[in-house]
Amino acid sequence: MKVAYHSPLPPEPSGIADYSALLLPALRERIGVEIVRRPGGFRPWSRPARTDIGLYHVGNSPEAHGWIVEALRRRPGIVVLHEHVLHHLVAGMTIGRRNGPAYLDAMERDSGLAGRLLAHGVLEGKVPPLWESRPEDFPLVGEVLDLAAAGGGLIVHSRYLEEKARAAGYEGPVWRIPHPAWPAPVVVPAGVEGGPLIGCFGHLNASKRVPQLLEAFALLRGRFPGARLLLVGPTAPRFELQGRIDRLGLGDALVREEYVPEERLWSLMAAADIHVCLRAPTMGETSGSALRALSLGKPLVVSDVGWFAELPDEVAWKVPVDESEAQTLAVALATLAGDAEARATRGTAALALARGEHAVDRVADLYAAALEQAAGGRAVGDGLLADVAQAAAAVGIAATAPEAGELAARLREVGLGG
Repeated sequence: MKVAYHSPLPPEPSGIADYSALLLPALRERIGVEIVRRPGGFRPWSRPARTDIGLYHVGNSPEAHGWIVEALRRRPGIVVLHEHVLHHLVAGMTIGRRNGPAYLDAMERDSGLAGRLLAHGVLEGKVPPLWESRPEDFPLVGEVLDLAAAGGGLIVHSRYLEEKARAAGYEGPVWRIPHPAWPAPVVVPAGVEGGPLIGCFGHLNASKRVPQLLEAFALLRGRFPGARLLLVGPTAPRFELQGRIDRLGLGDALVREEYVPEERLWSLMAAADIHVCLRAPTMGETSGSALRALSLGKPLVVSDVGWFAELPDEVAWKVPVDESEAQTLAVALATLAGDAEARATRGTAALALARGEHAVDRVADLYAAALEQAAGGRAVGDGLLADVAQAAAAVGIAATAPEAGELAARLREVGLGG
């Protein structure tokens, strides 16, 4: 079997490009892979030769994924859906290309006549851009899900995303495959004065709950005057960061770095005592920063939403998104800051999760199984199930035995069985 692999790749500034760079070497050890290059310049569209199935990584960036959706339209295949909300992608592929009618059609397809009327308001400048103000209310994922169903199936990283796809009407095969965790390199932790050091990594904006984090950190300093907050990543346009820092009097306690190379990123992450990965509203994404923290054996504090809520309790302290969020976050930070043993215990559990469920080799095995099943169709799945059933009967495992339930769960992990 050979797979036509569509994804952004380094040096593109994309988390999914980094994801593919991590996954591809392990996947190539298991199946044939032909990387499909982004068309551009003198390179025209072309269908990969001698491939059995296409694999398409779809995220919300029109720059990184617009060409992939166009390729998916030409040849439906397996979609790796990295987030449920694709409004920004669709807007970029329609309005961004001066094709307002296509945006109207996309909104009507997913939200009926009311959606089309709202889209008219957006085009006429009477309604704020919905991809900025209300993207979670209008995910615009319908076309991609239909193409996945036509092409053989859908790969997701979380139960949350699978449930969102089903709620949107998707009825095709789904394989839930964990996001691979980057193996942590050997790095020297960056030297940062003071402690405890609280780290937050990635784009800084309101949906990352940065205002609530700043409030919580200000409360934490009441108990830990030497605490430092490390913010690493670019600030979103129109997001007021410095003003909030000044109003809370955090200037002397803040360590701020924007764009950093990979080695420096790992060094800063290794220096942090506690990692904070908050998100609300969630678009169904999985956090690469959180997975790197797992690989470093760091305790996590996360929002109790989406994929984050699925992390084991012994790994992540989950903070509800409500009116008491900042206060609850401050309690979590203070508790972990004051208990080195608790940090170590959670860090050990985090490292075990990264090396187990999120190990690259395990993820590549699951990808290969899903792709082989999709390429071979029902005959492959039925044949494998028959072989497993025969083997189970041969060793005396009855359908009602506890071992049968465990076996069924393992089969579902690789997309076999109901």
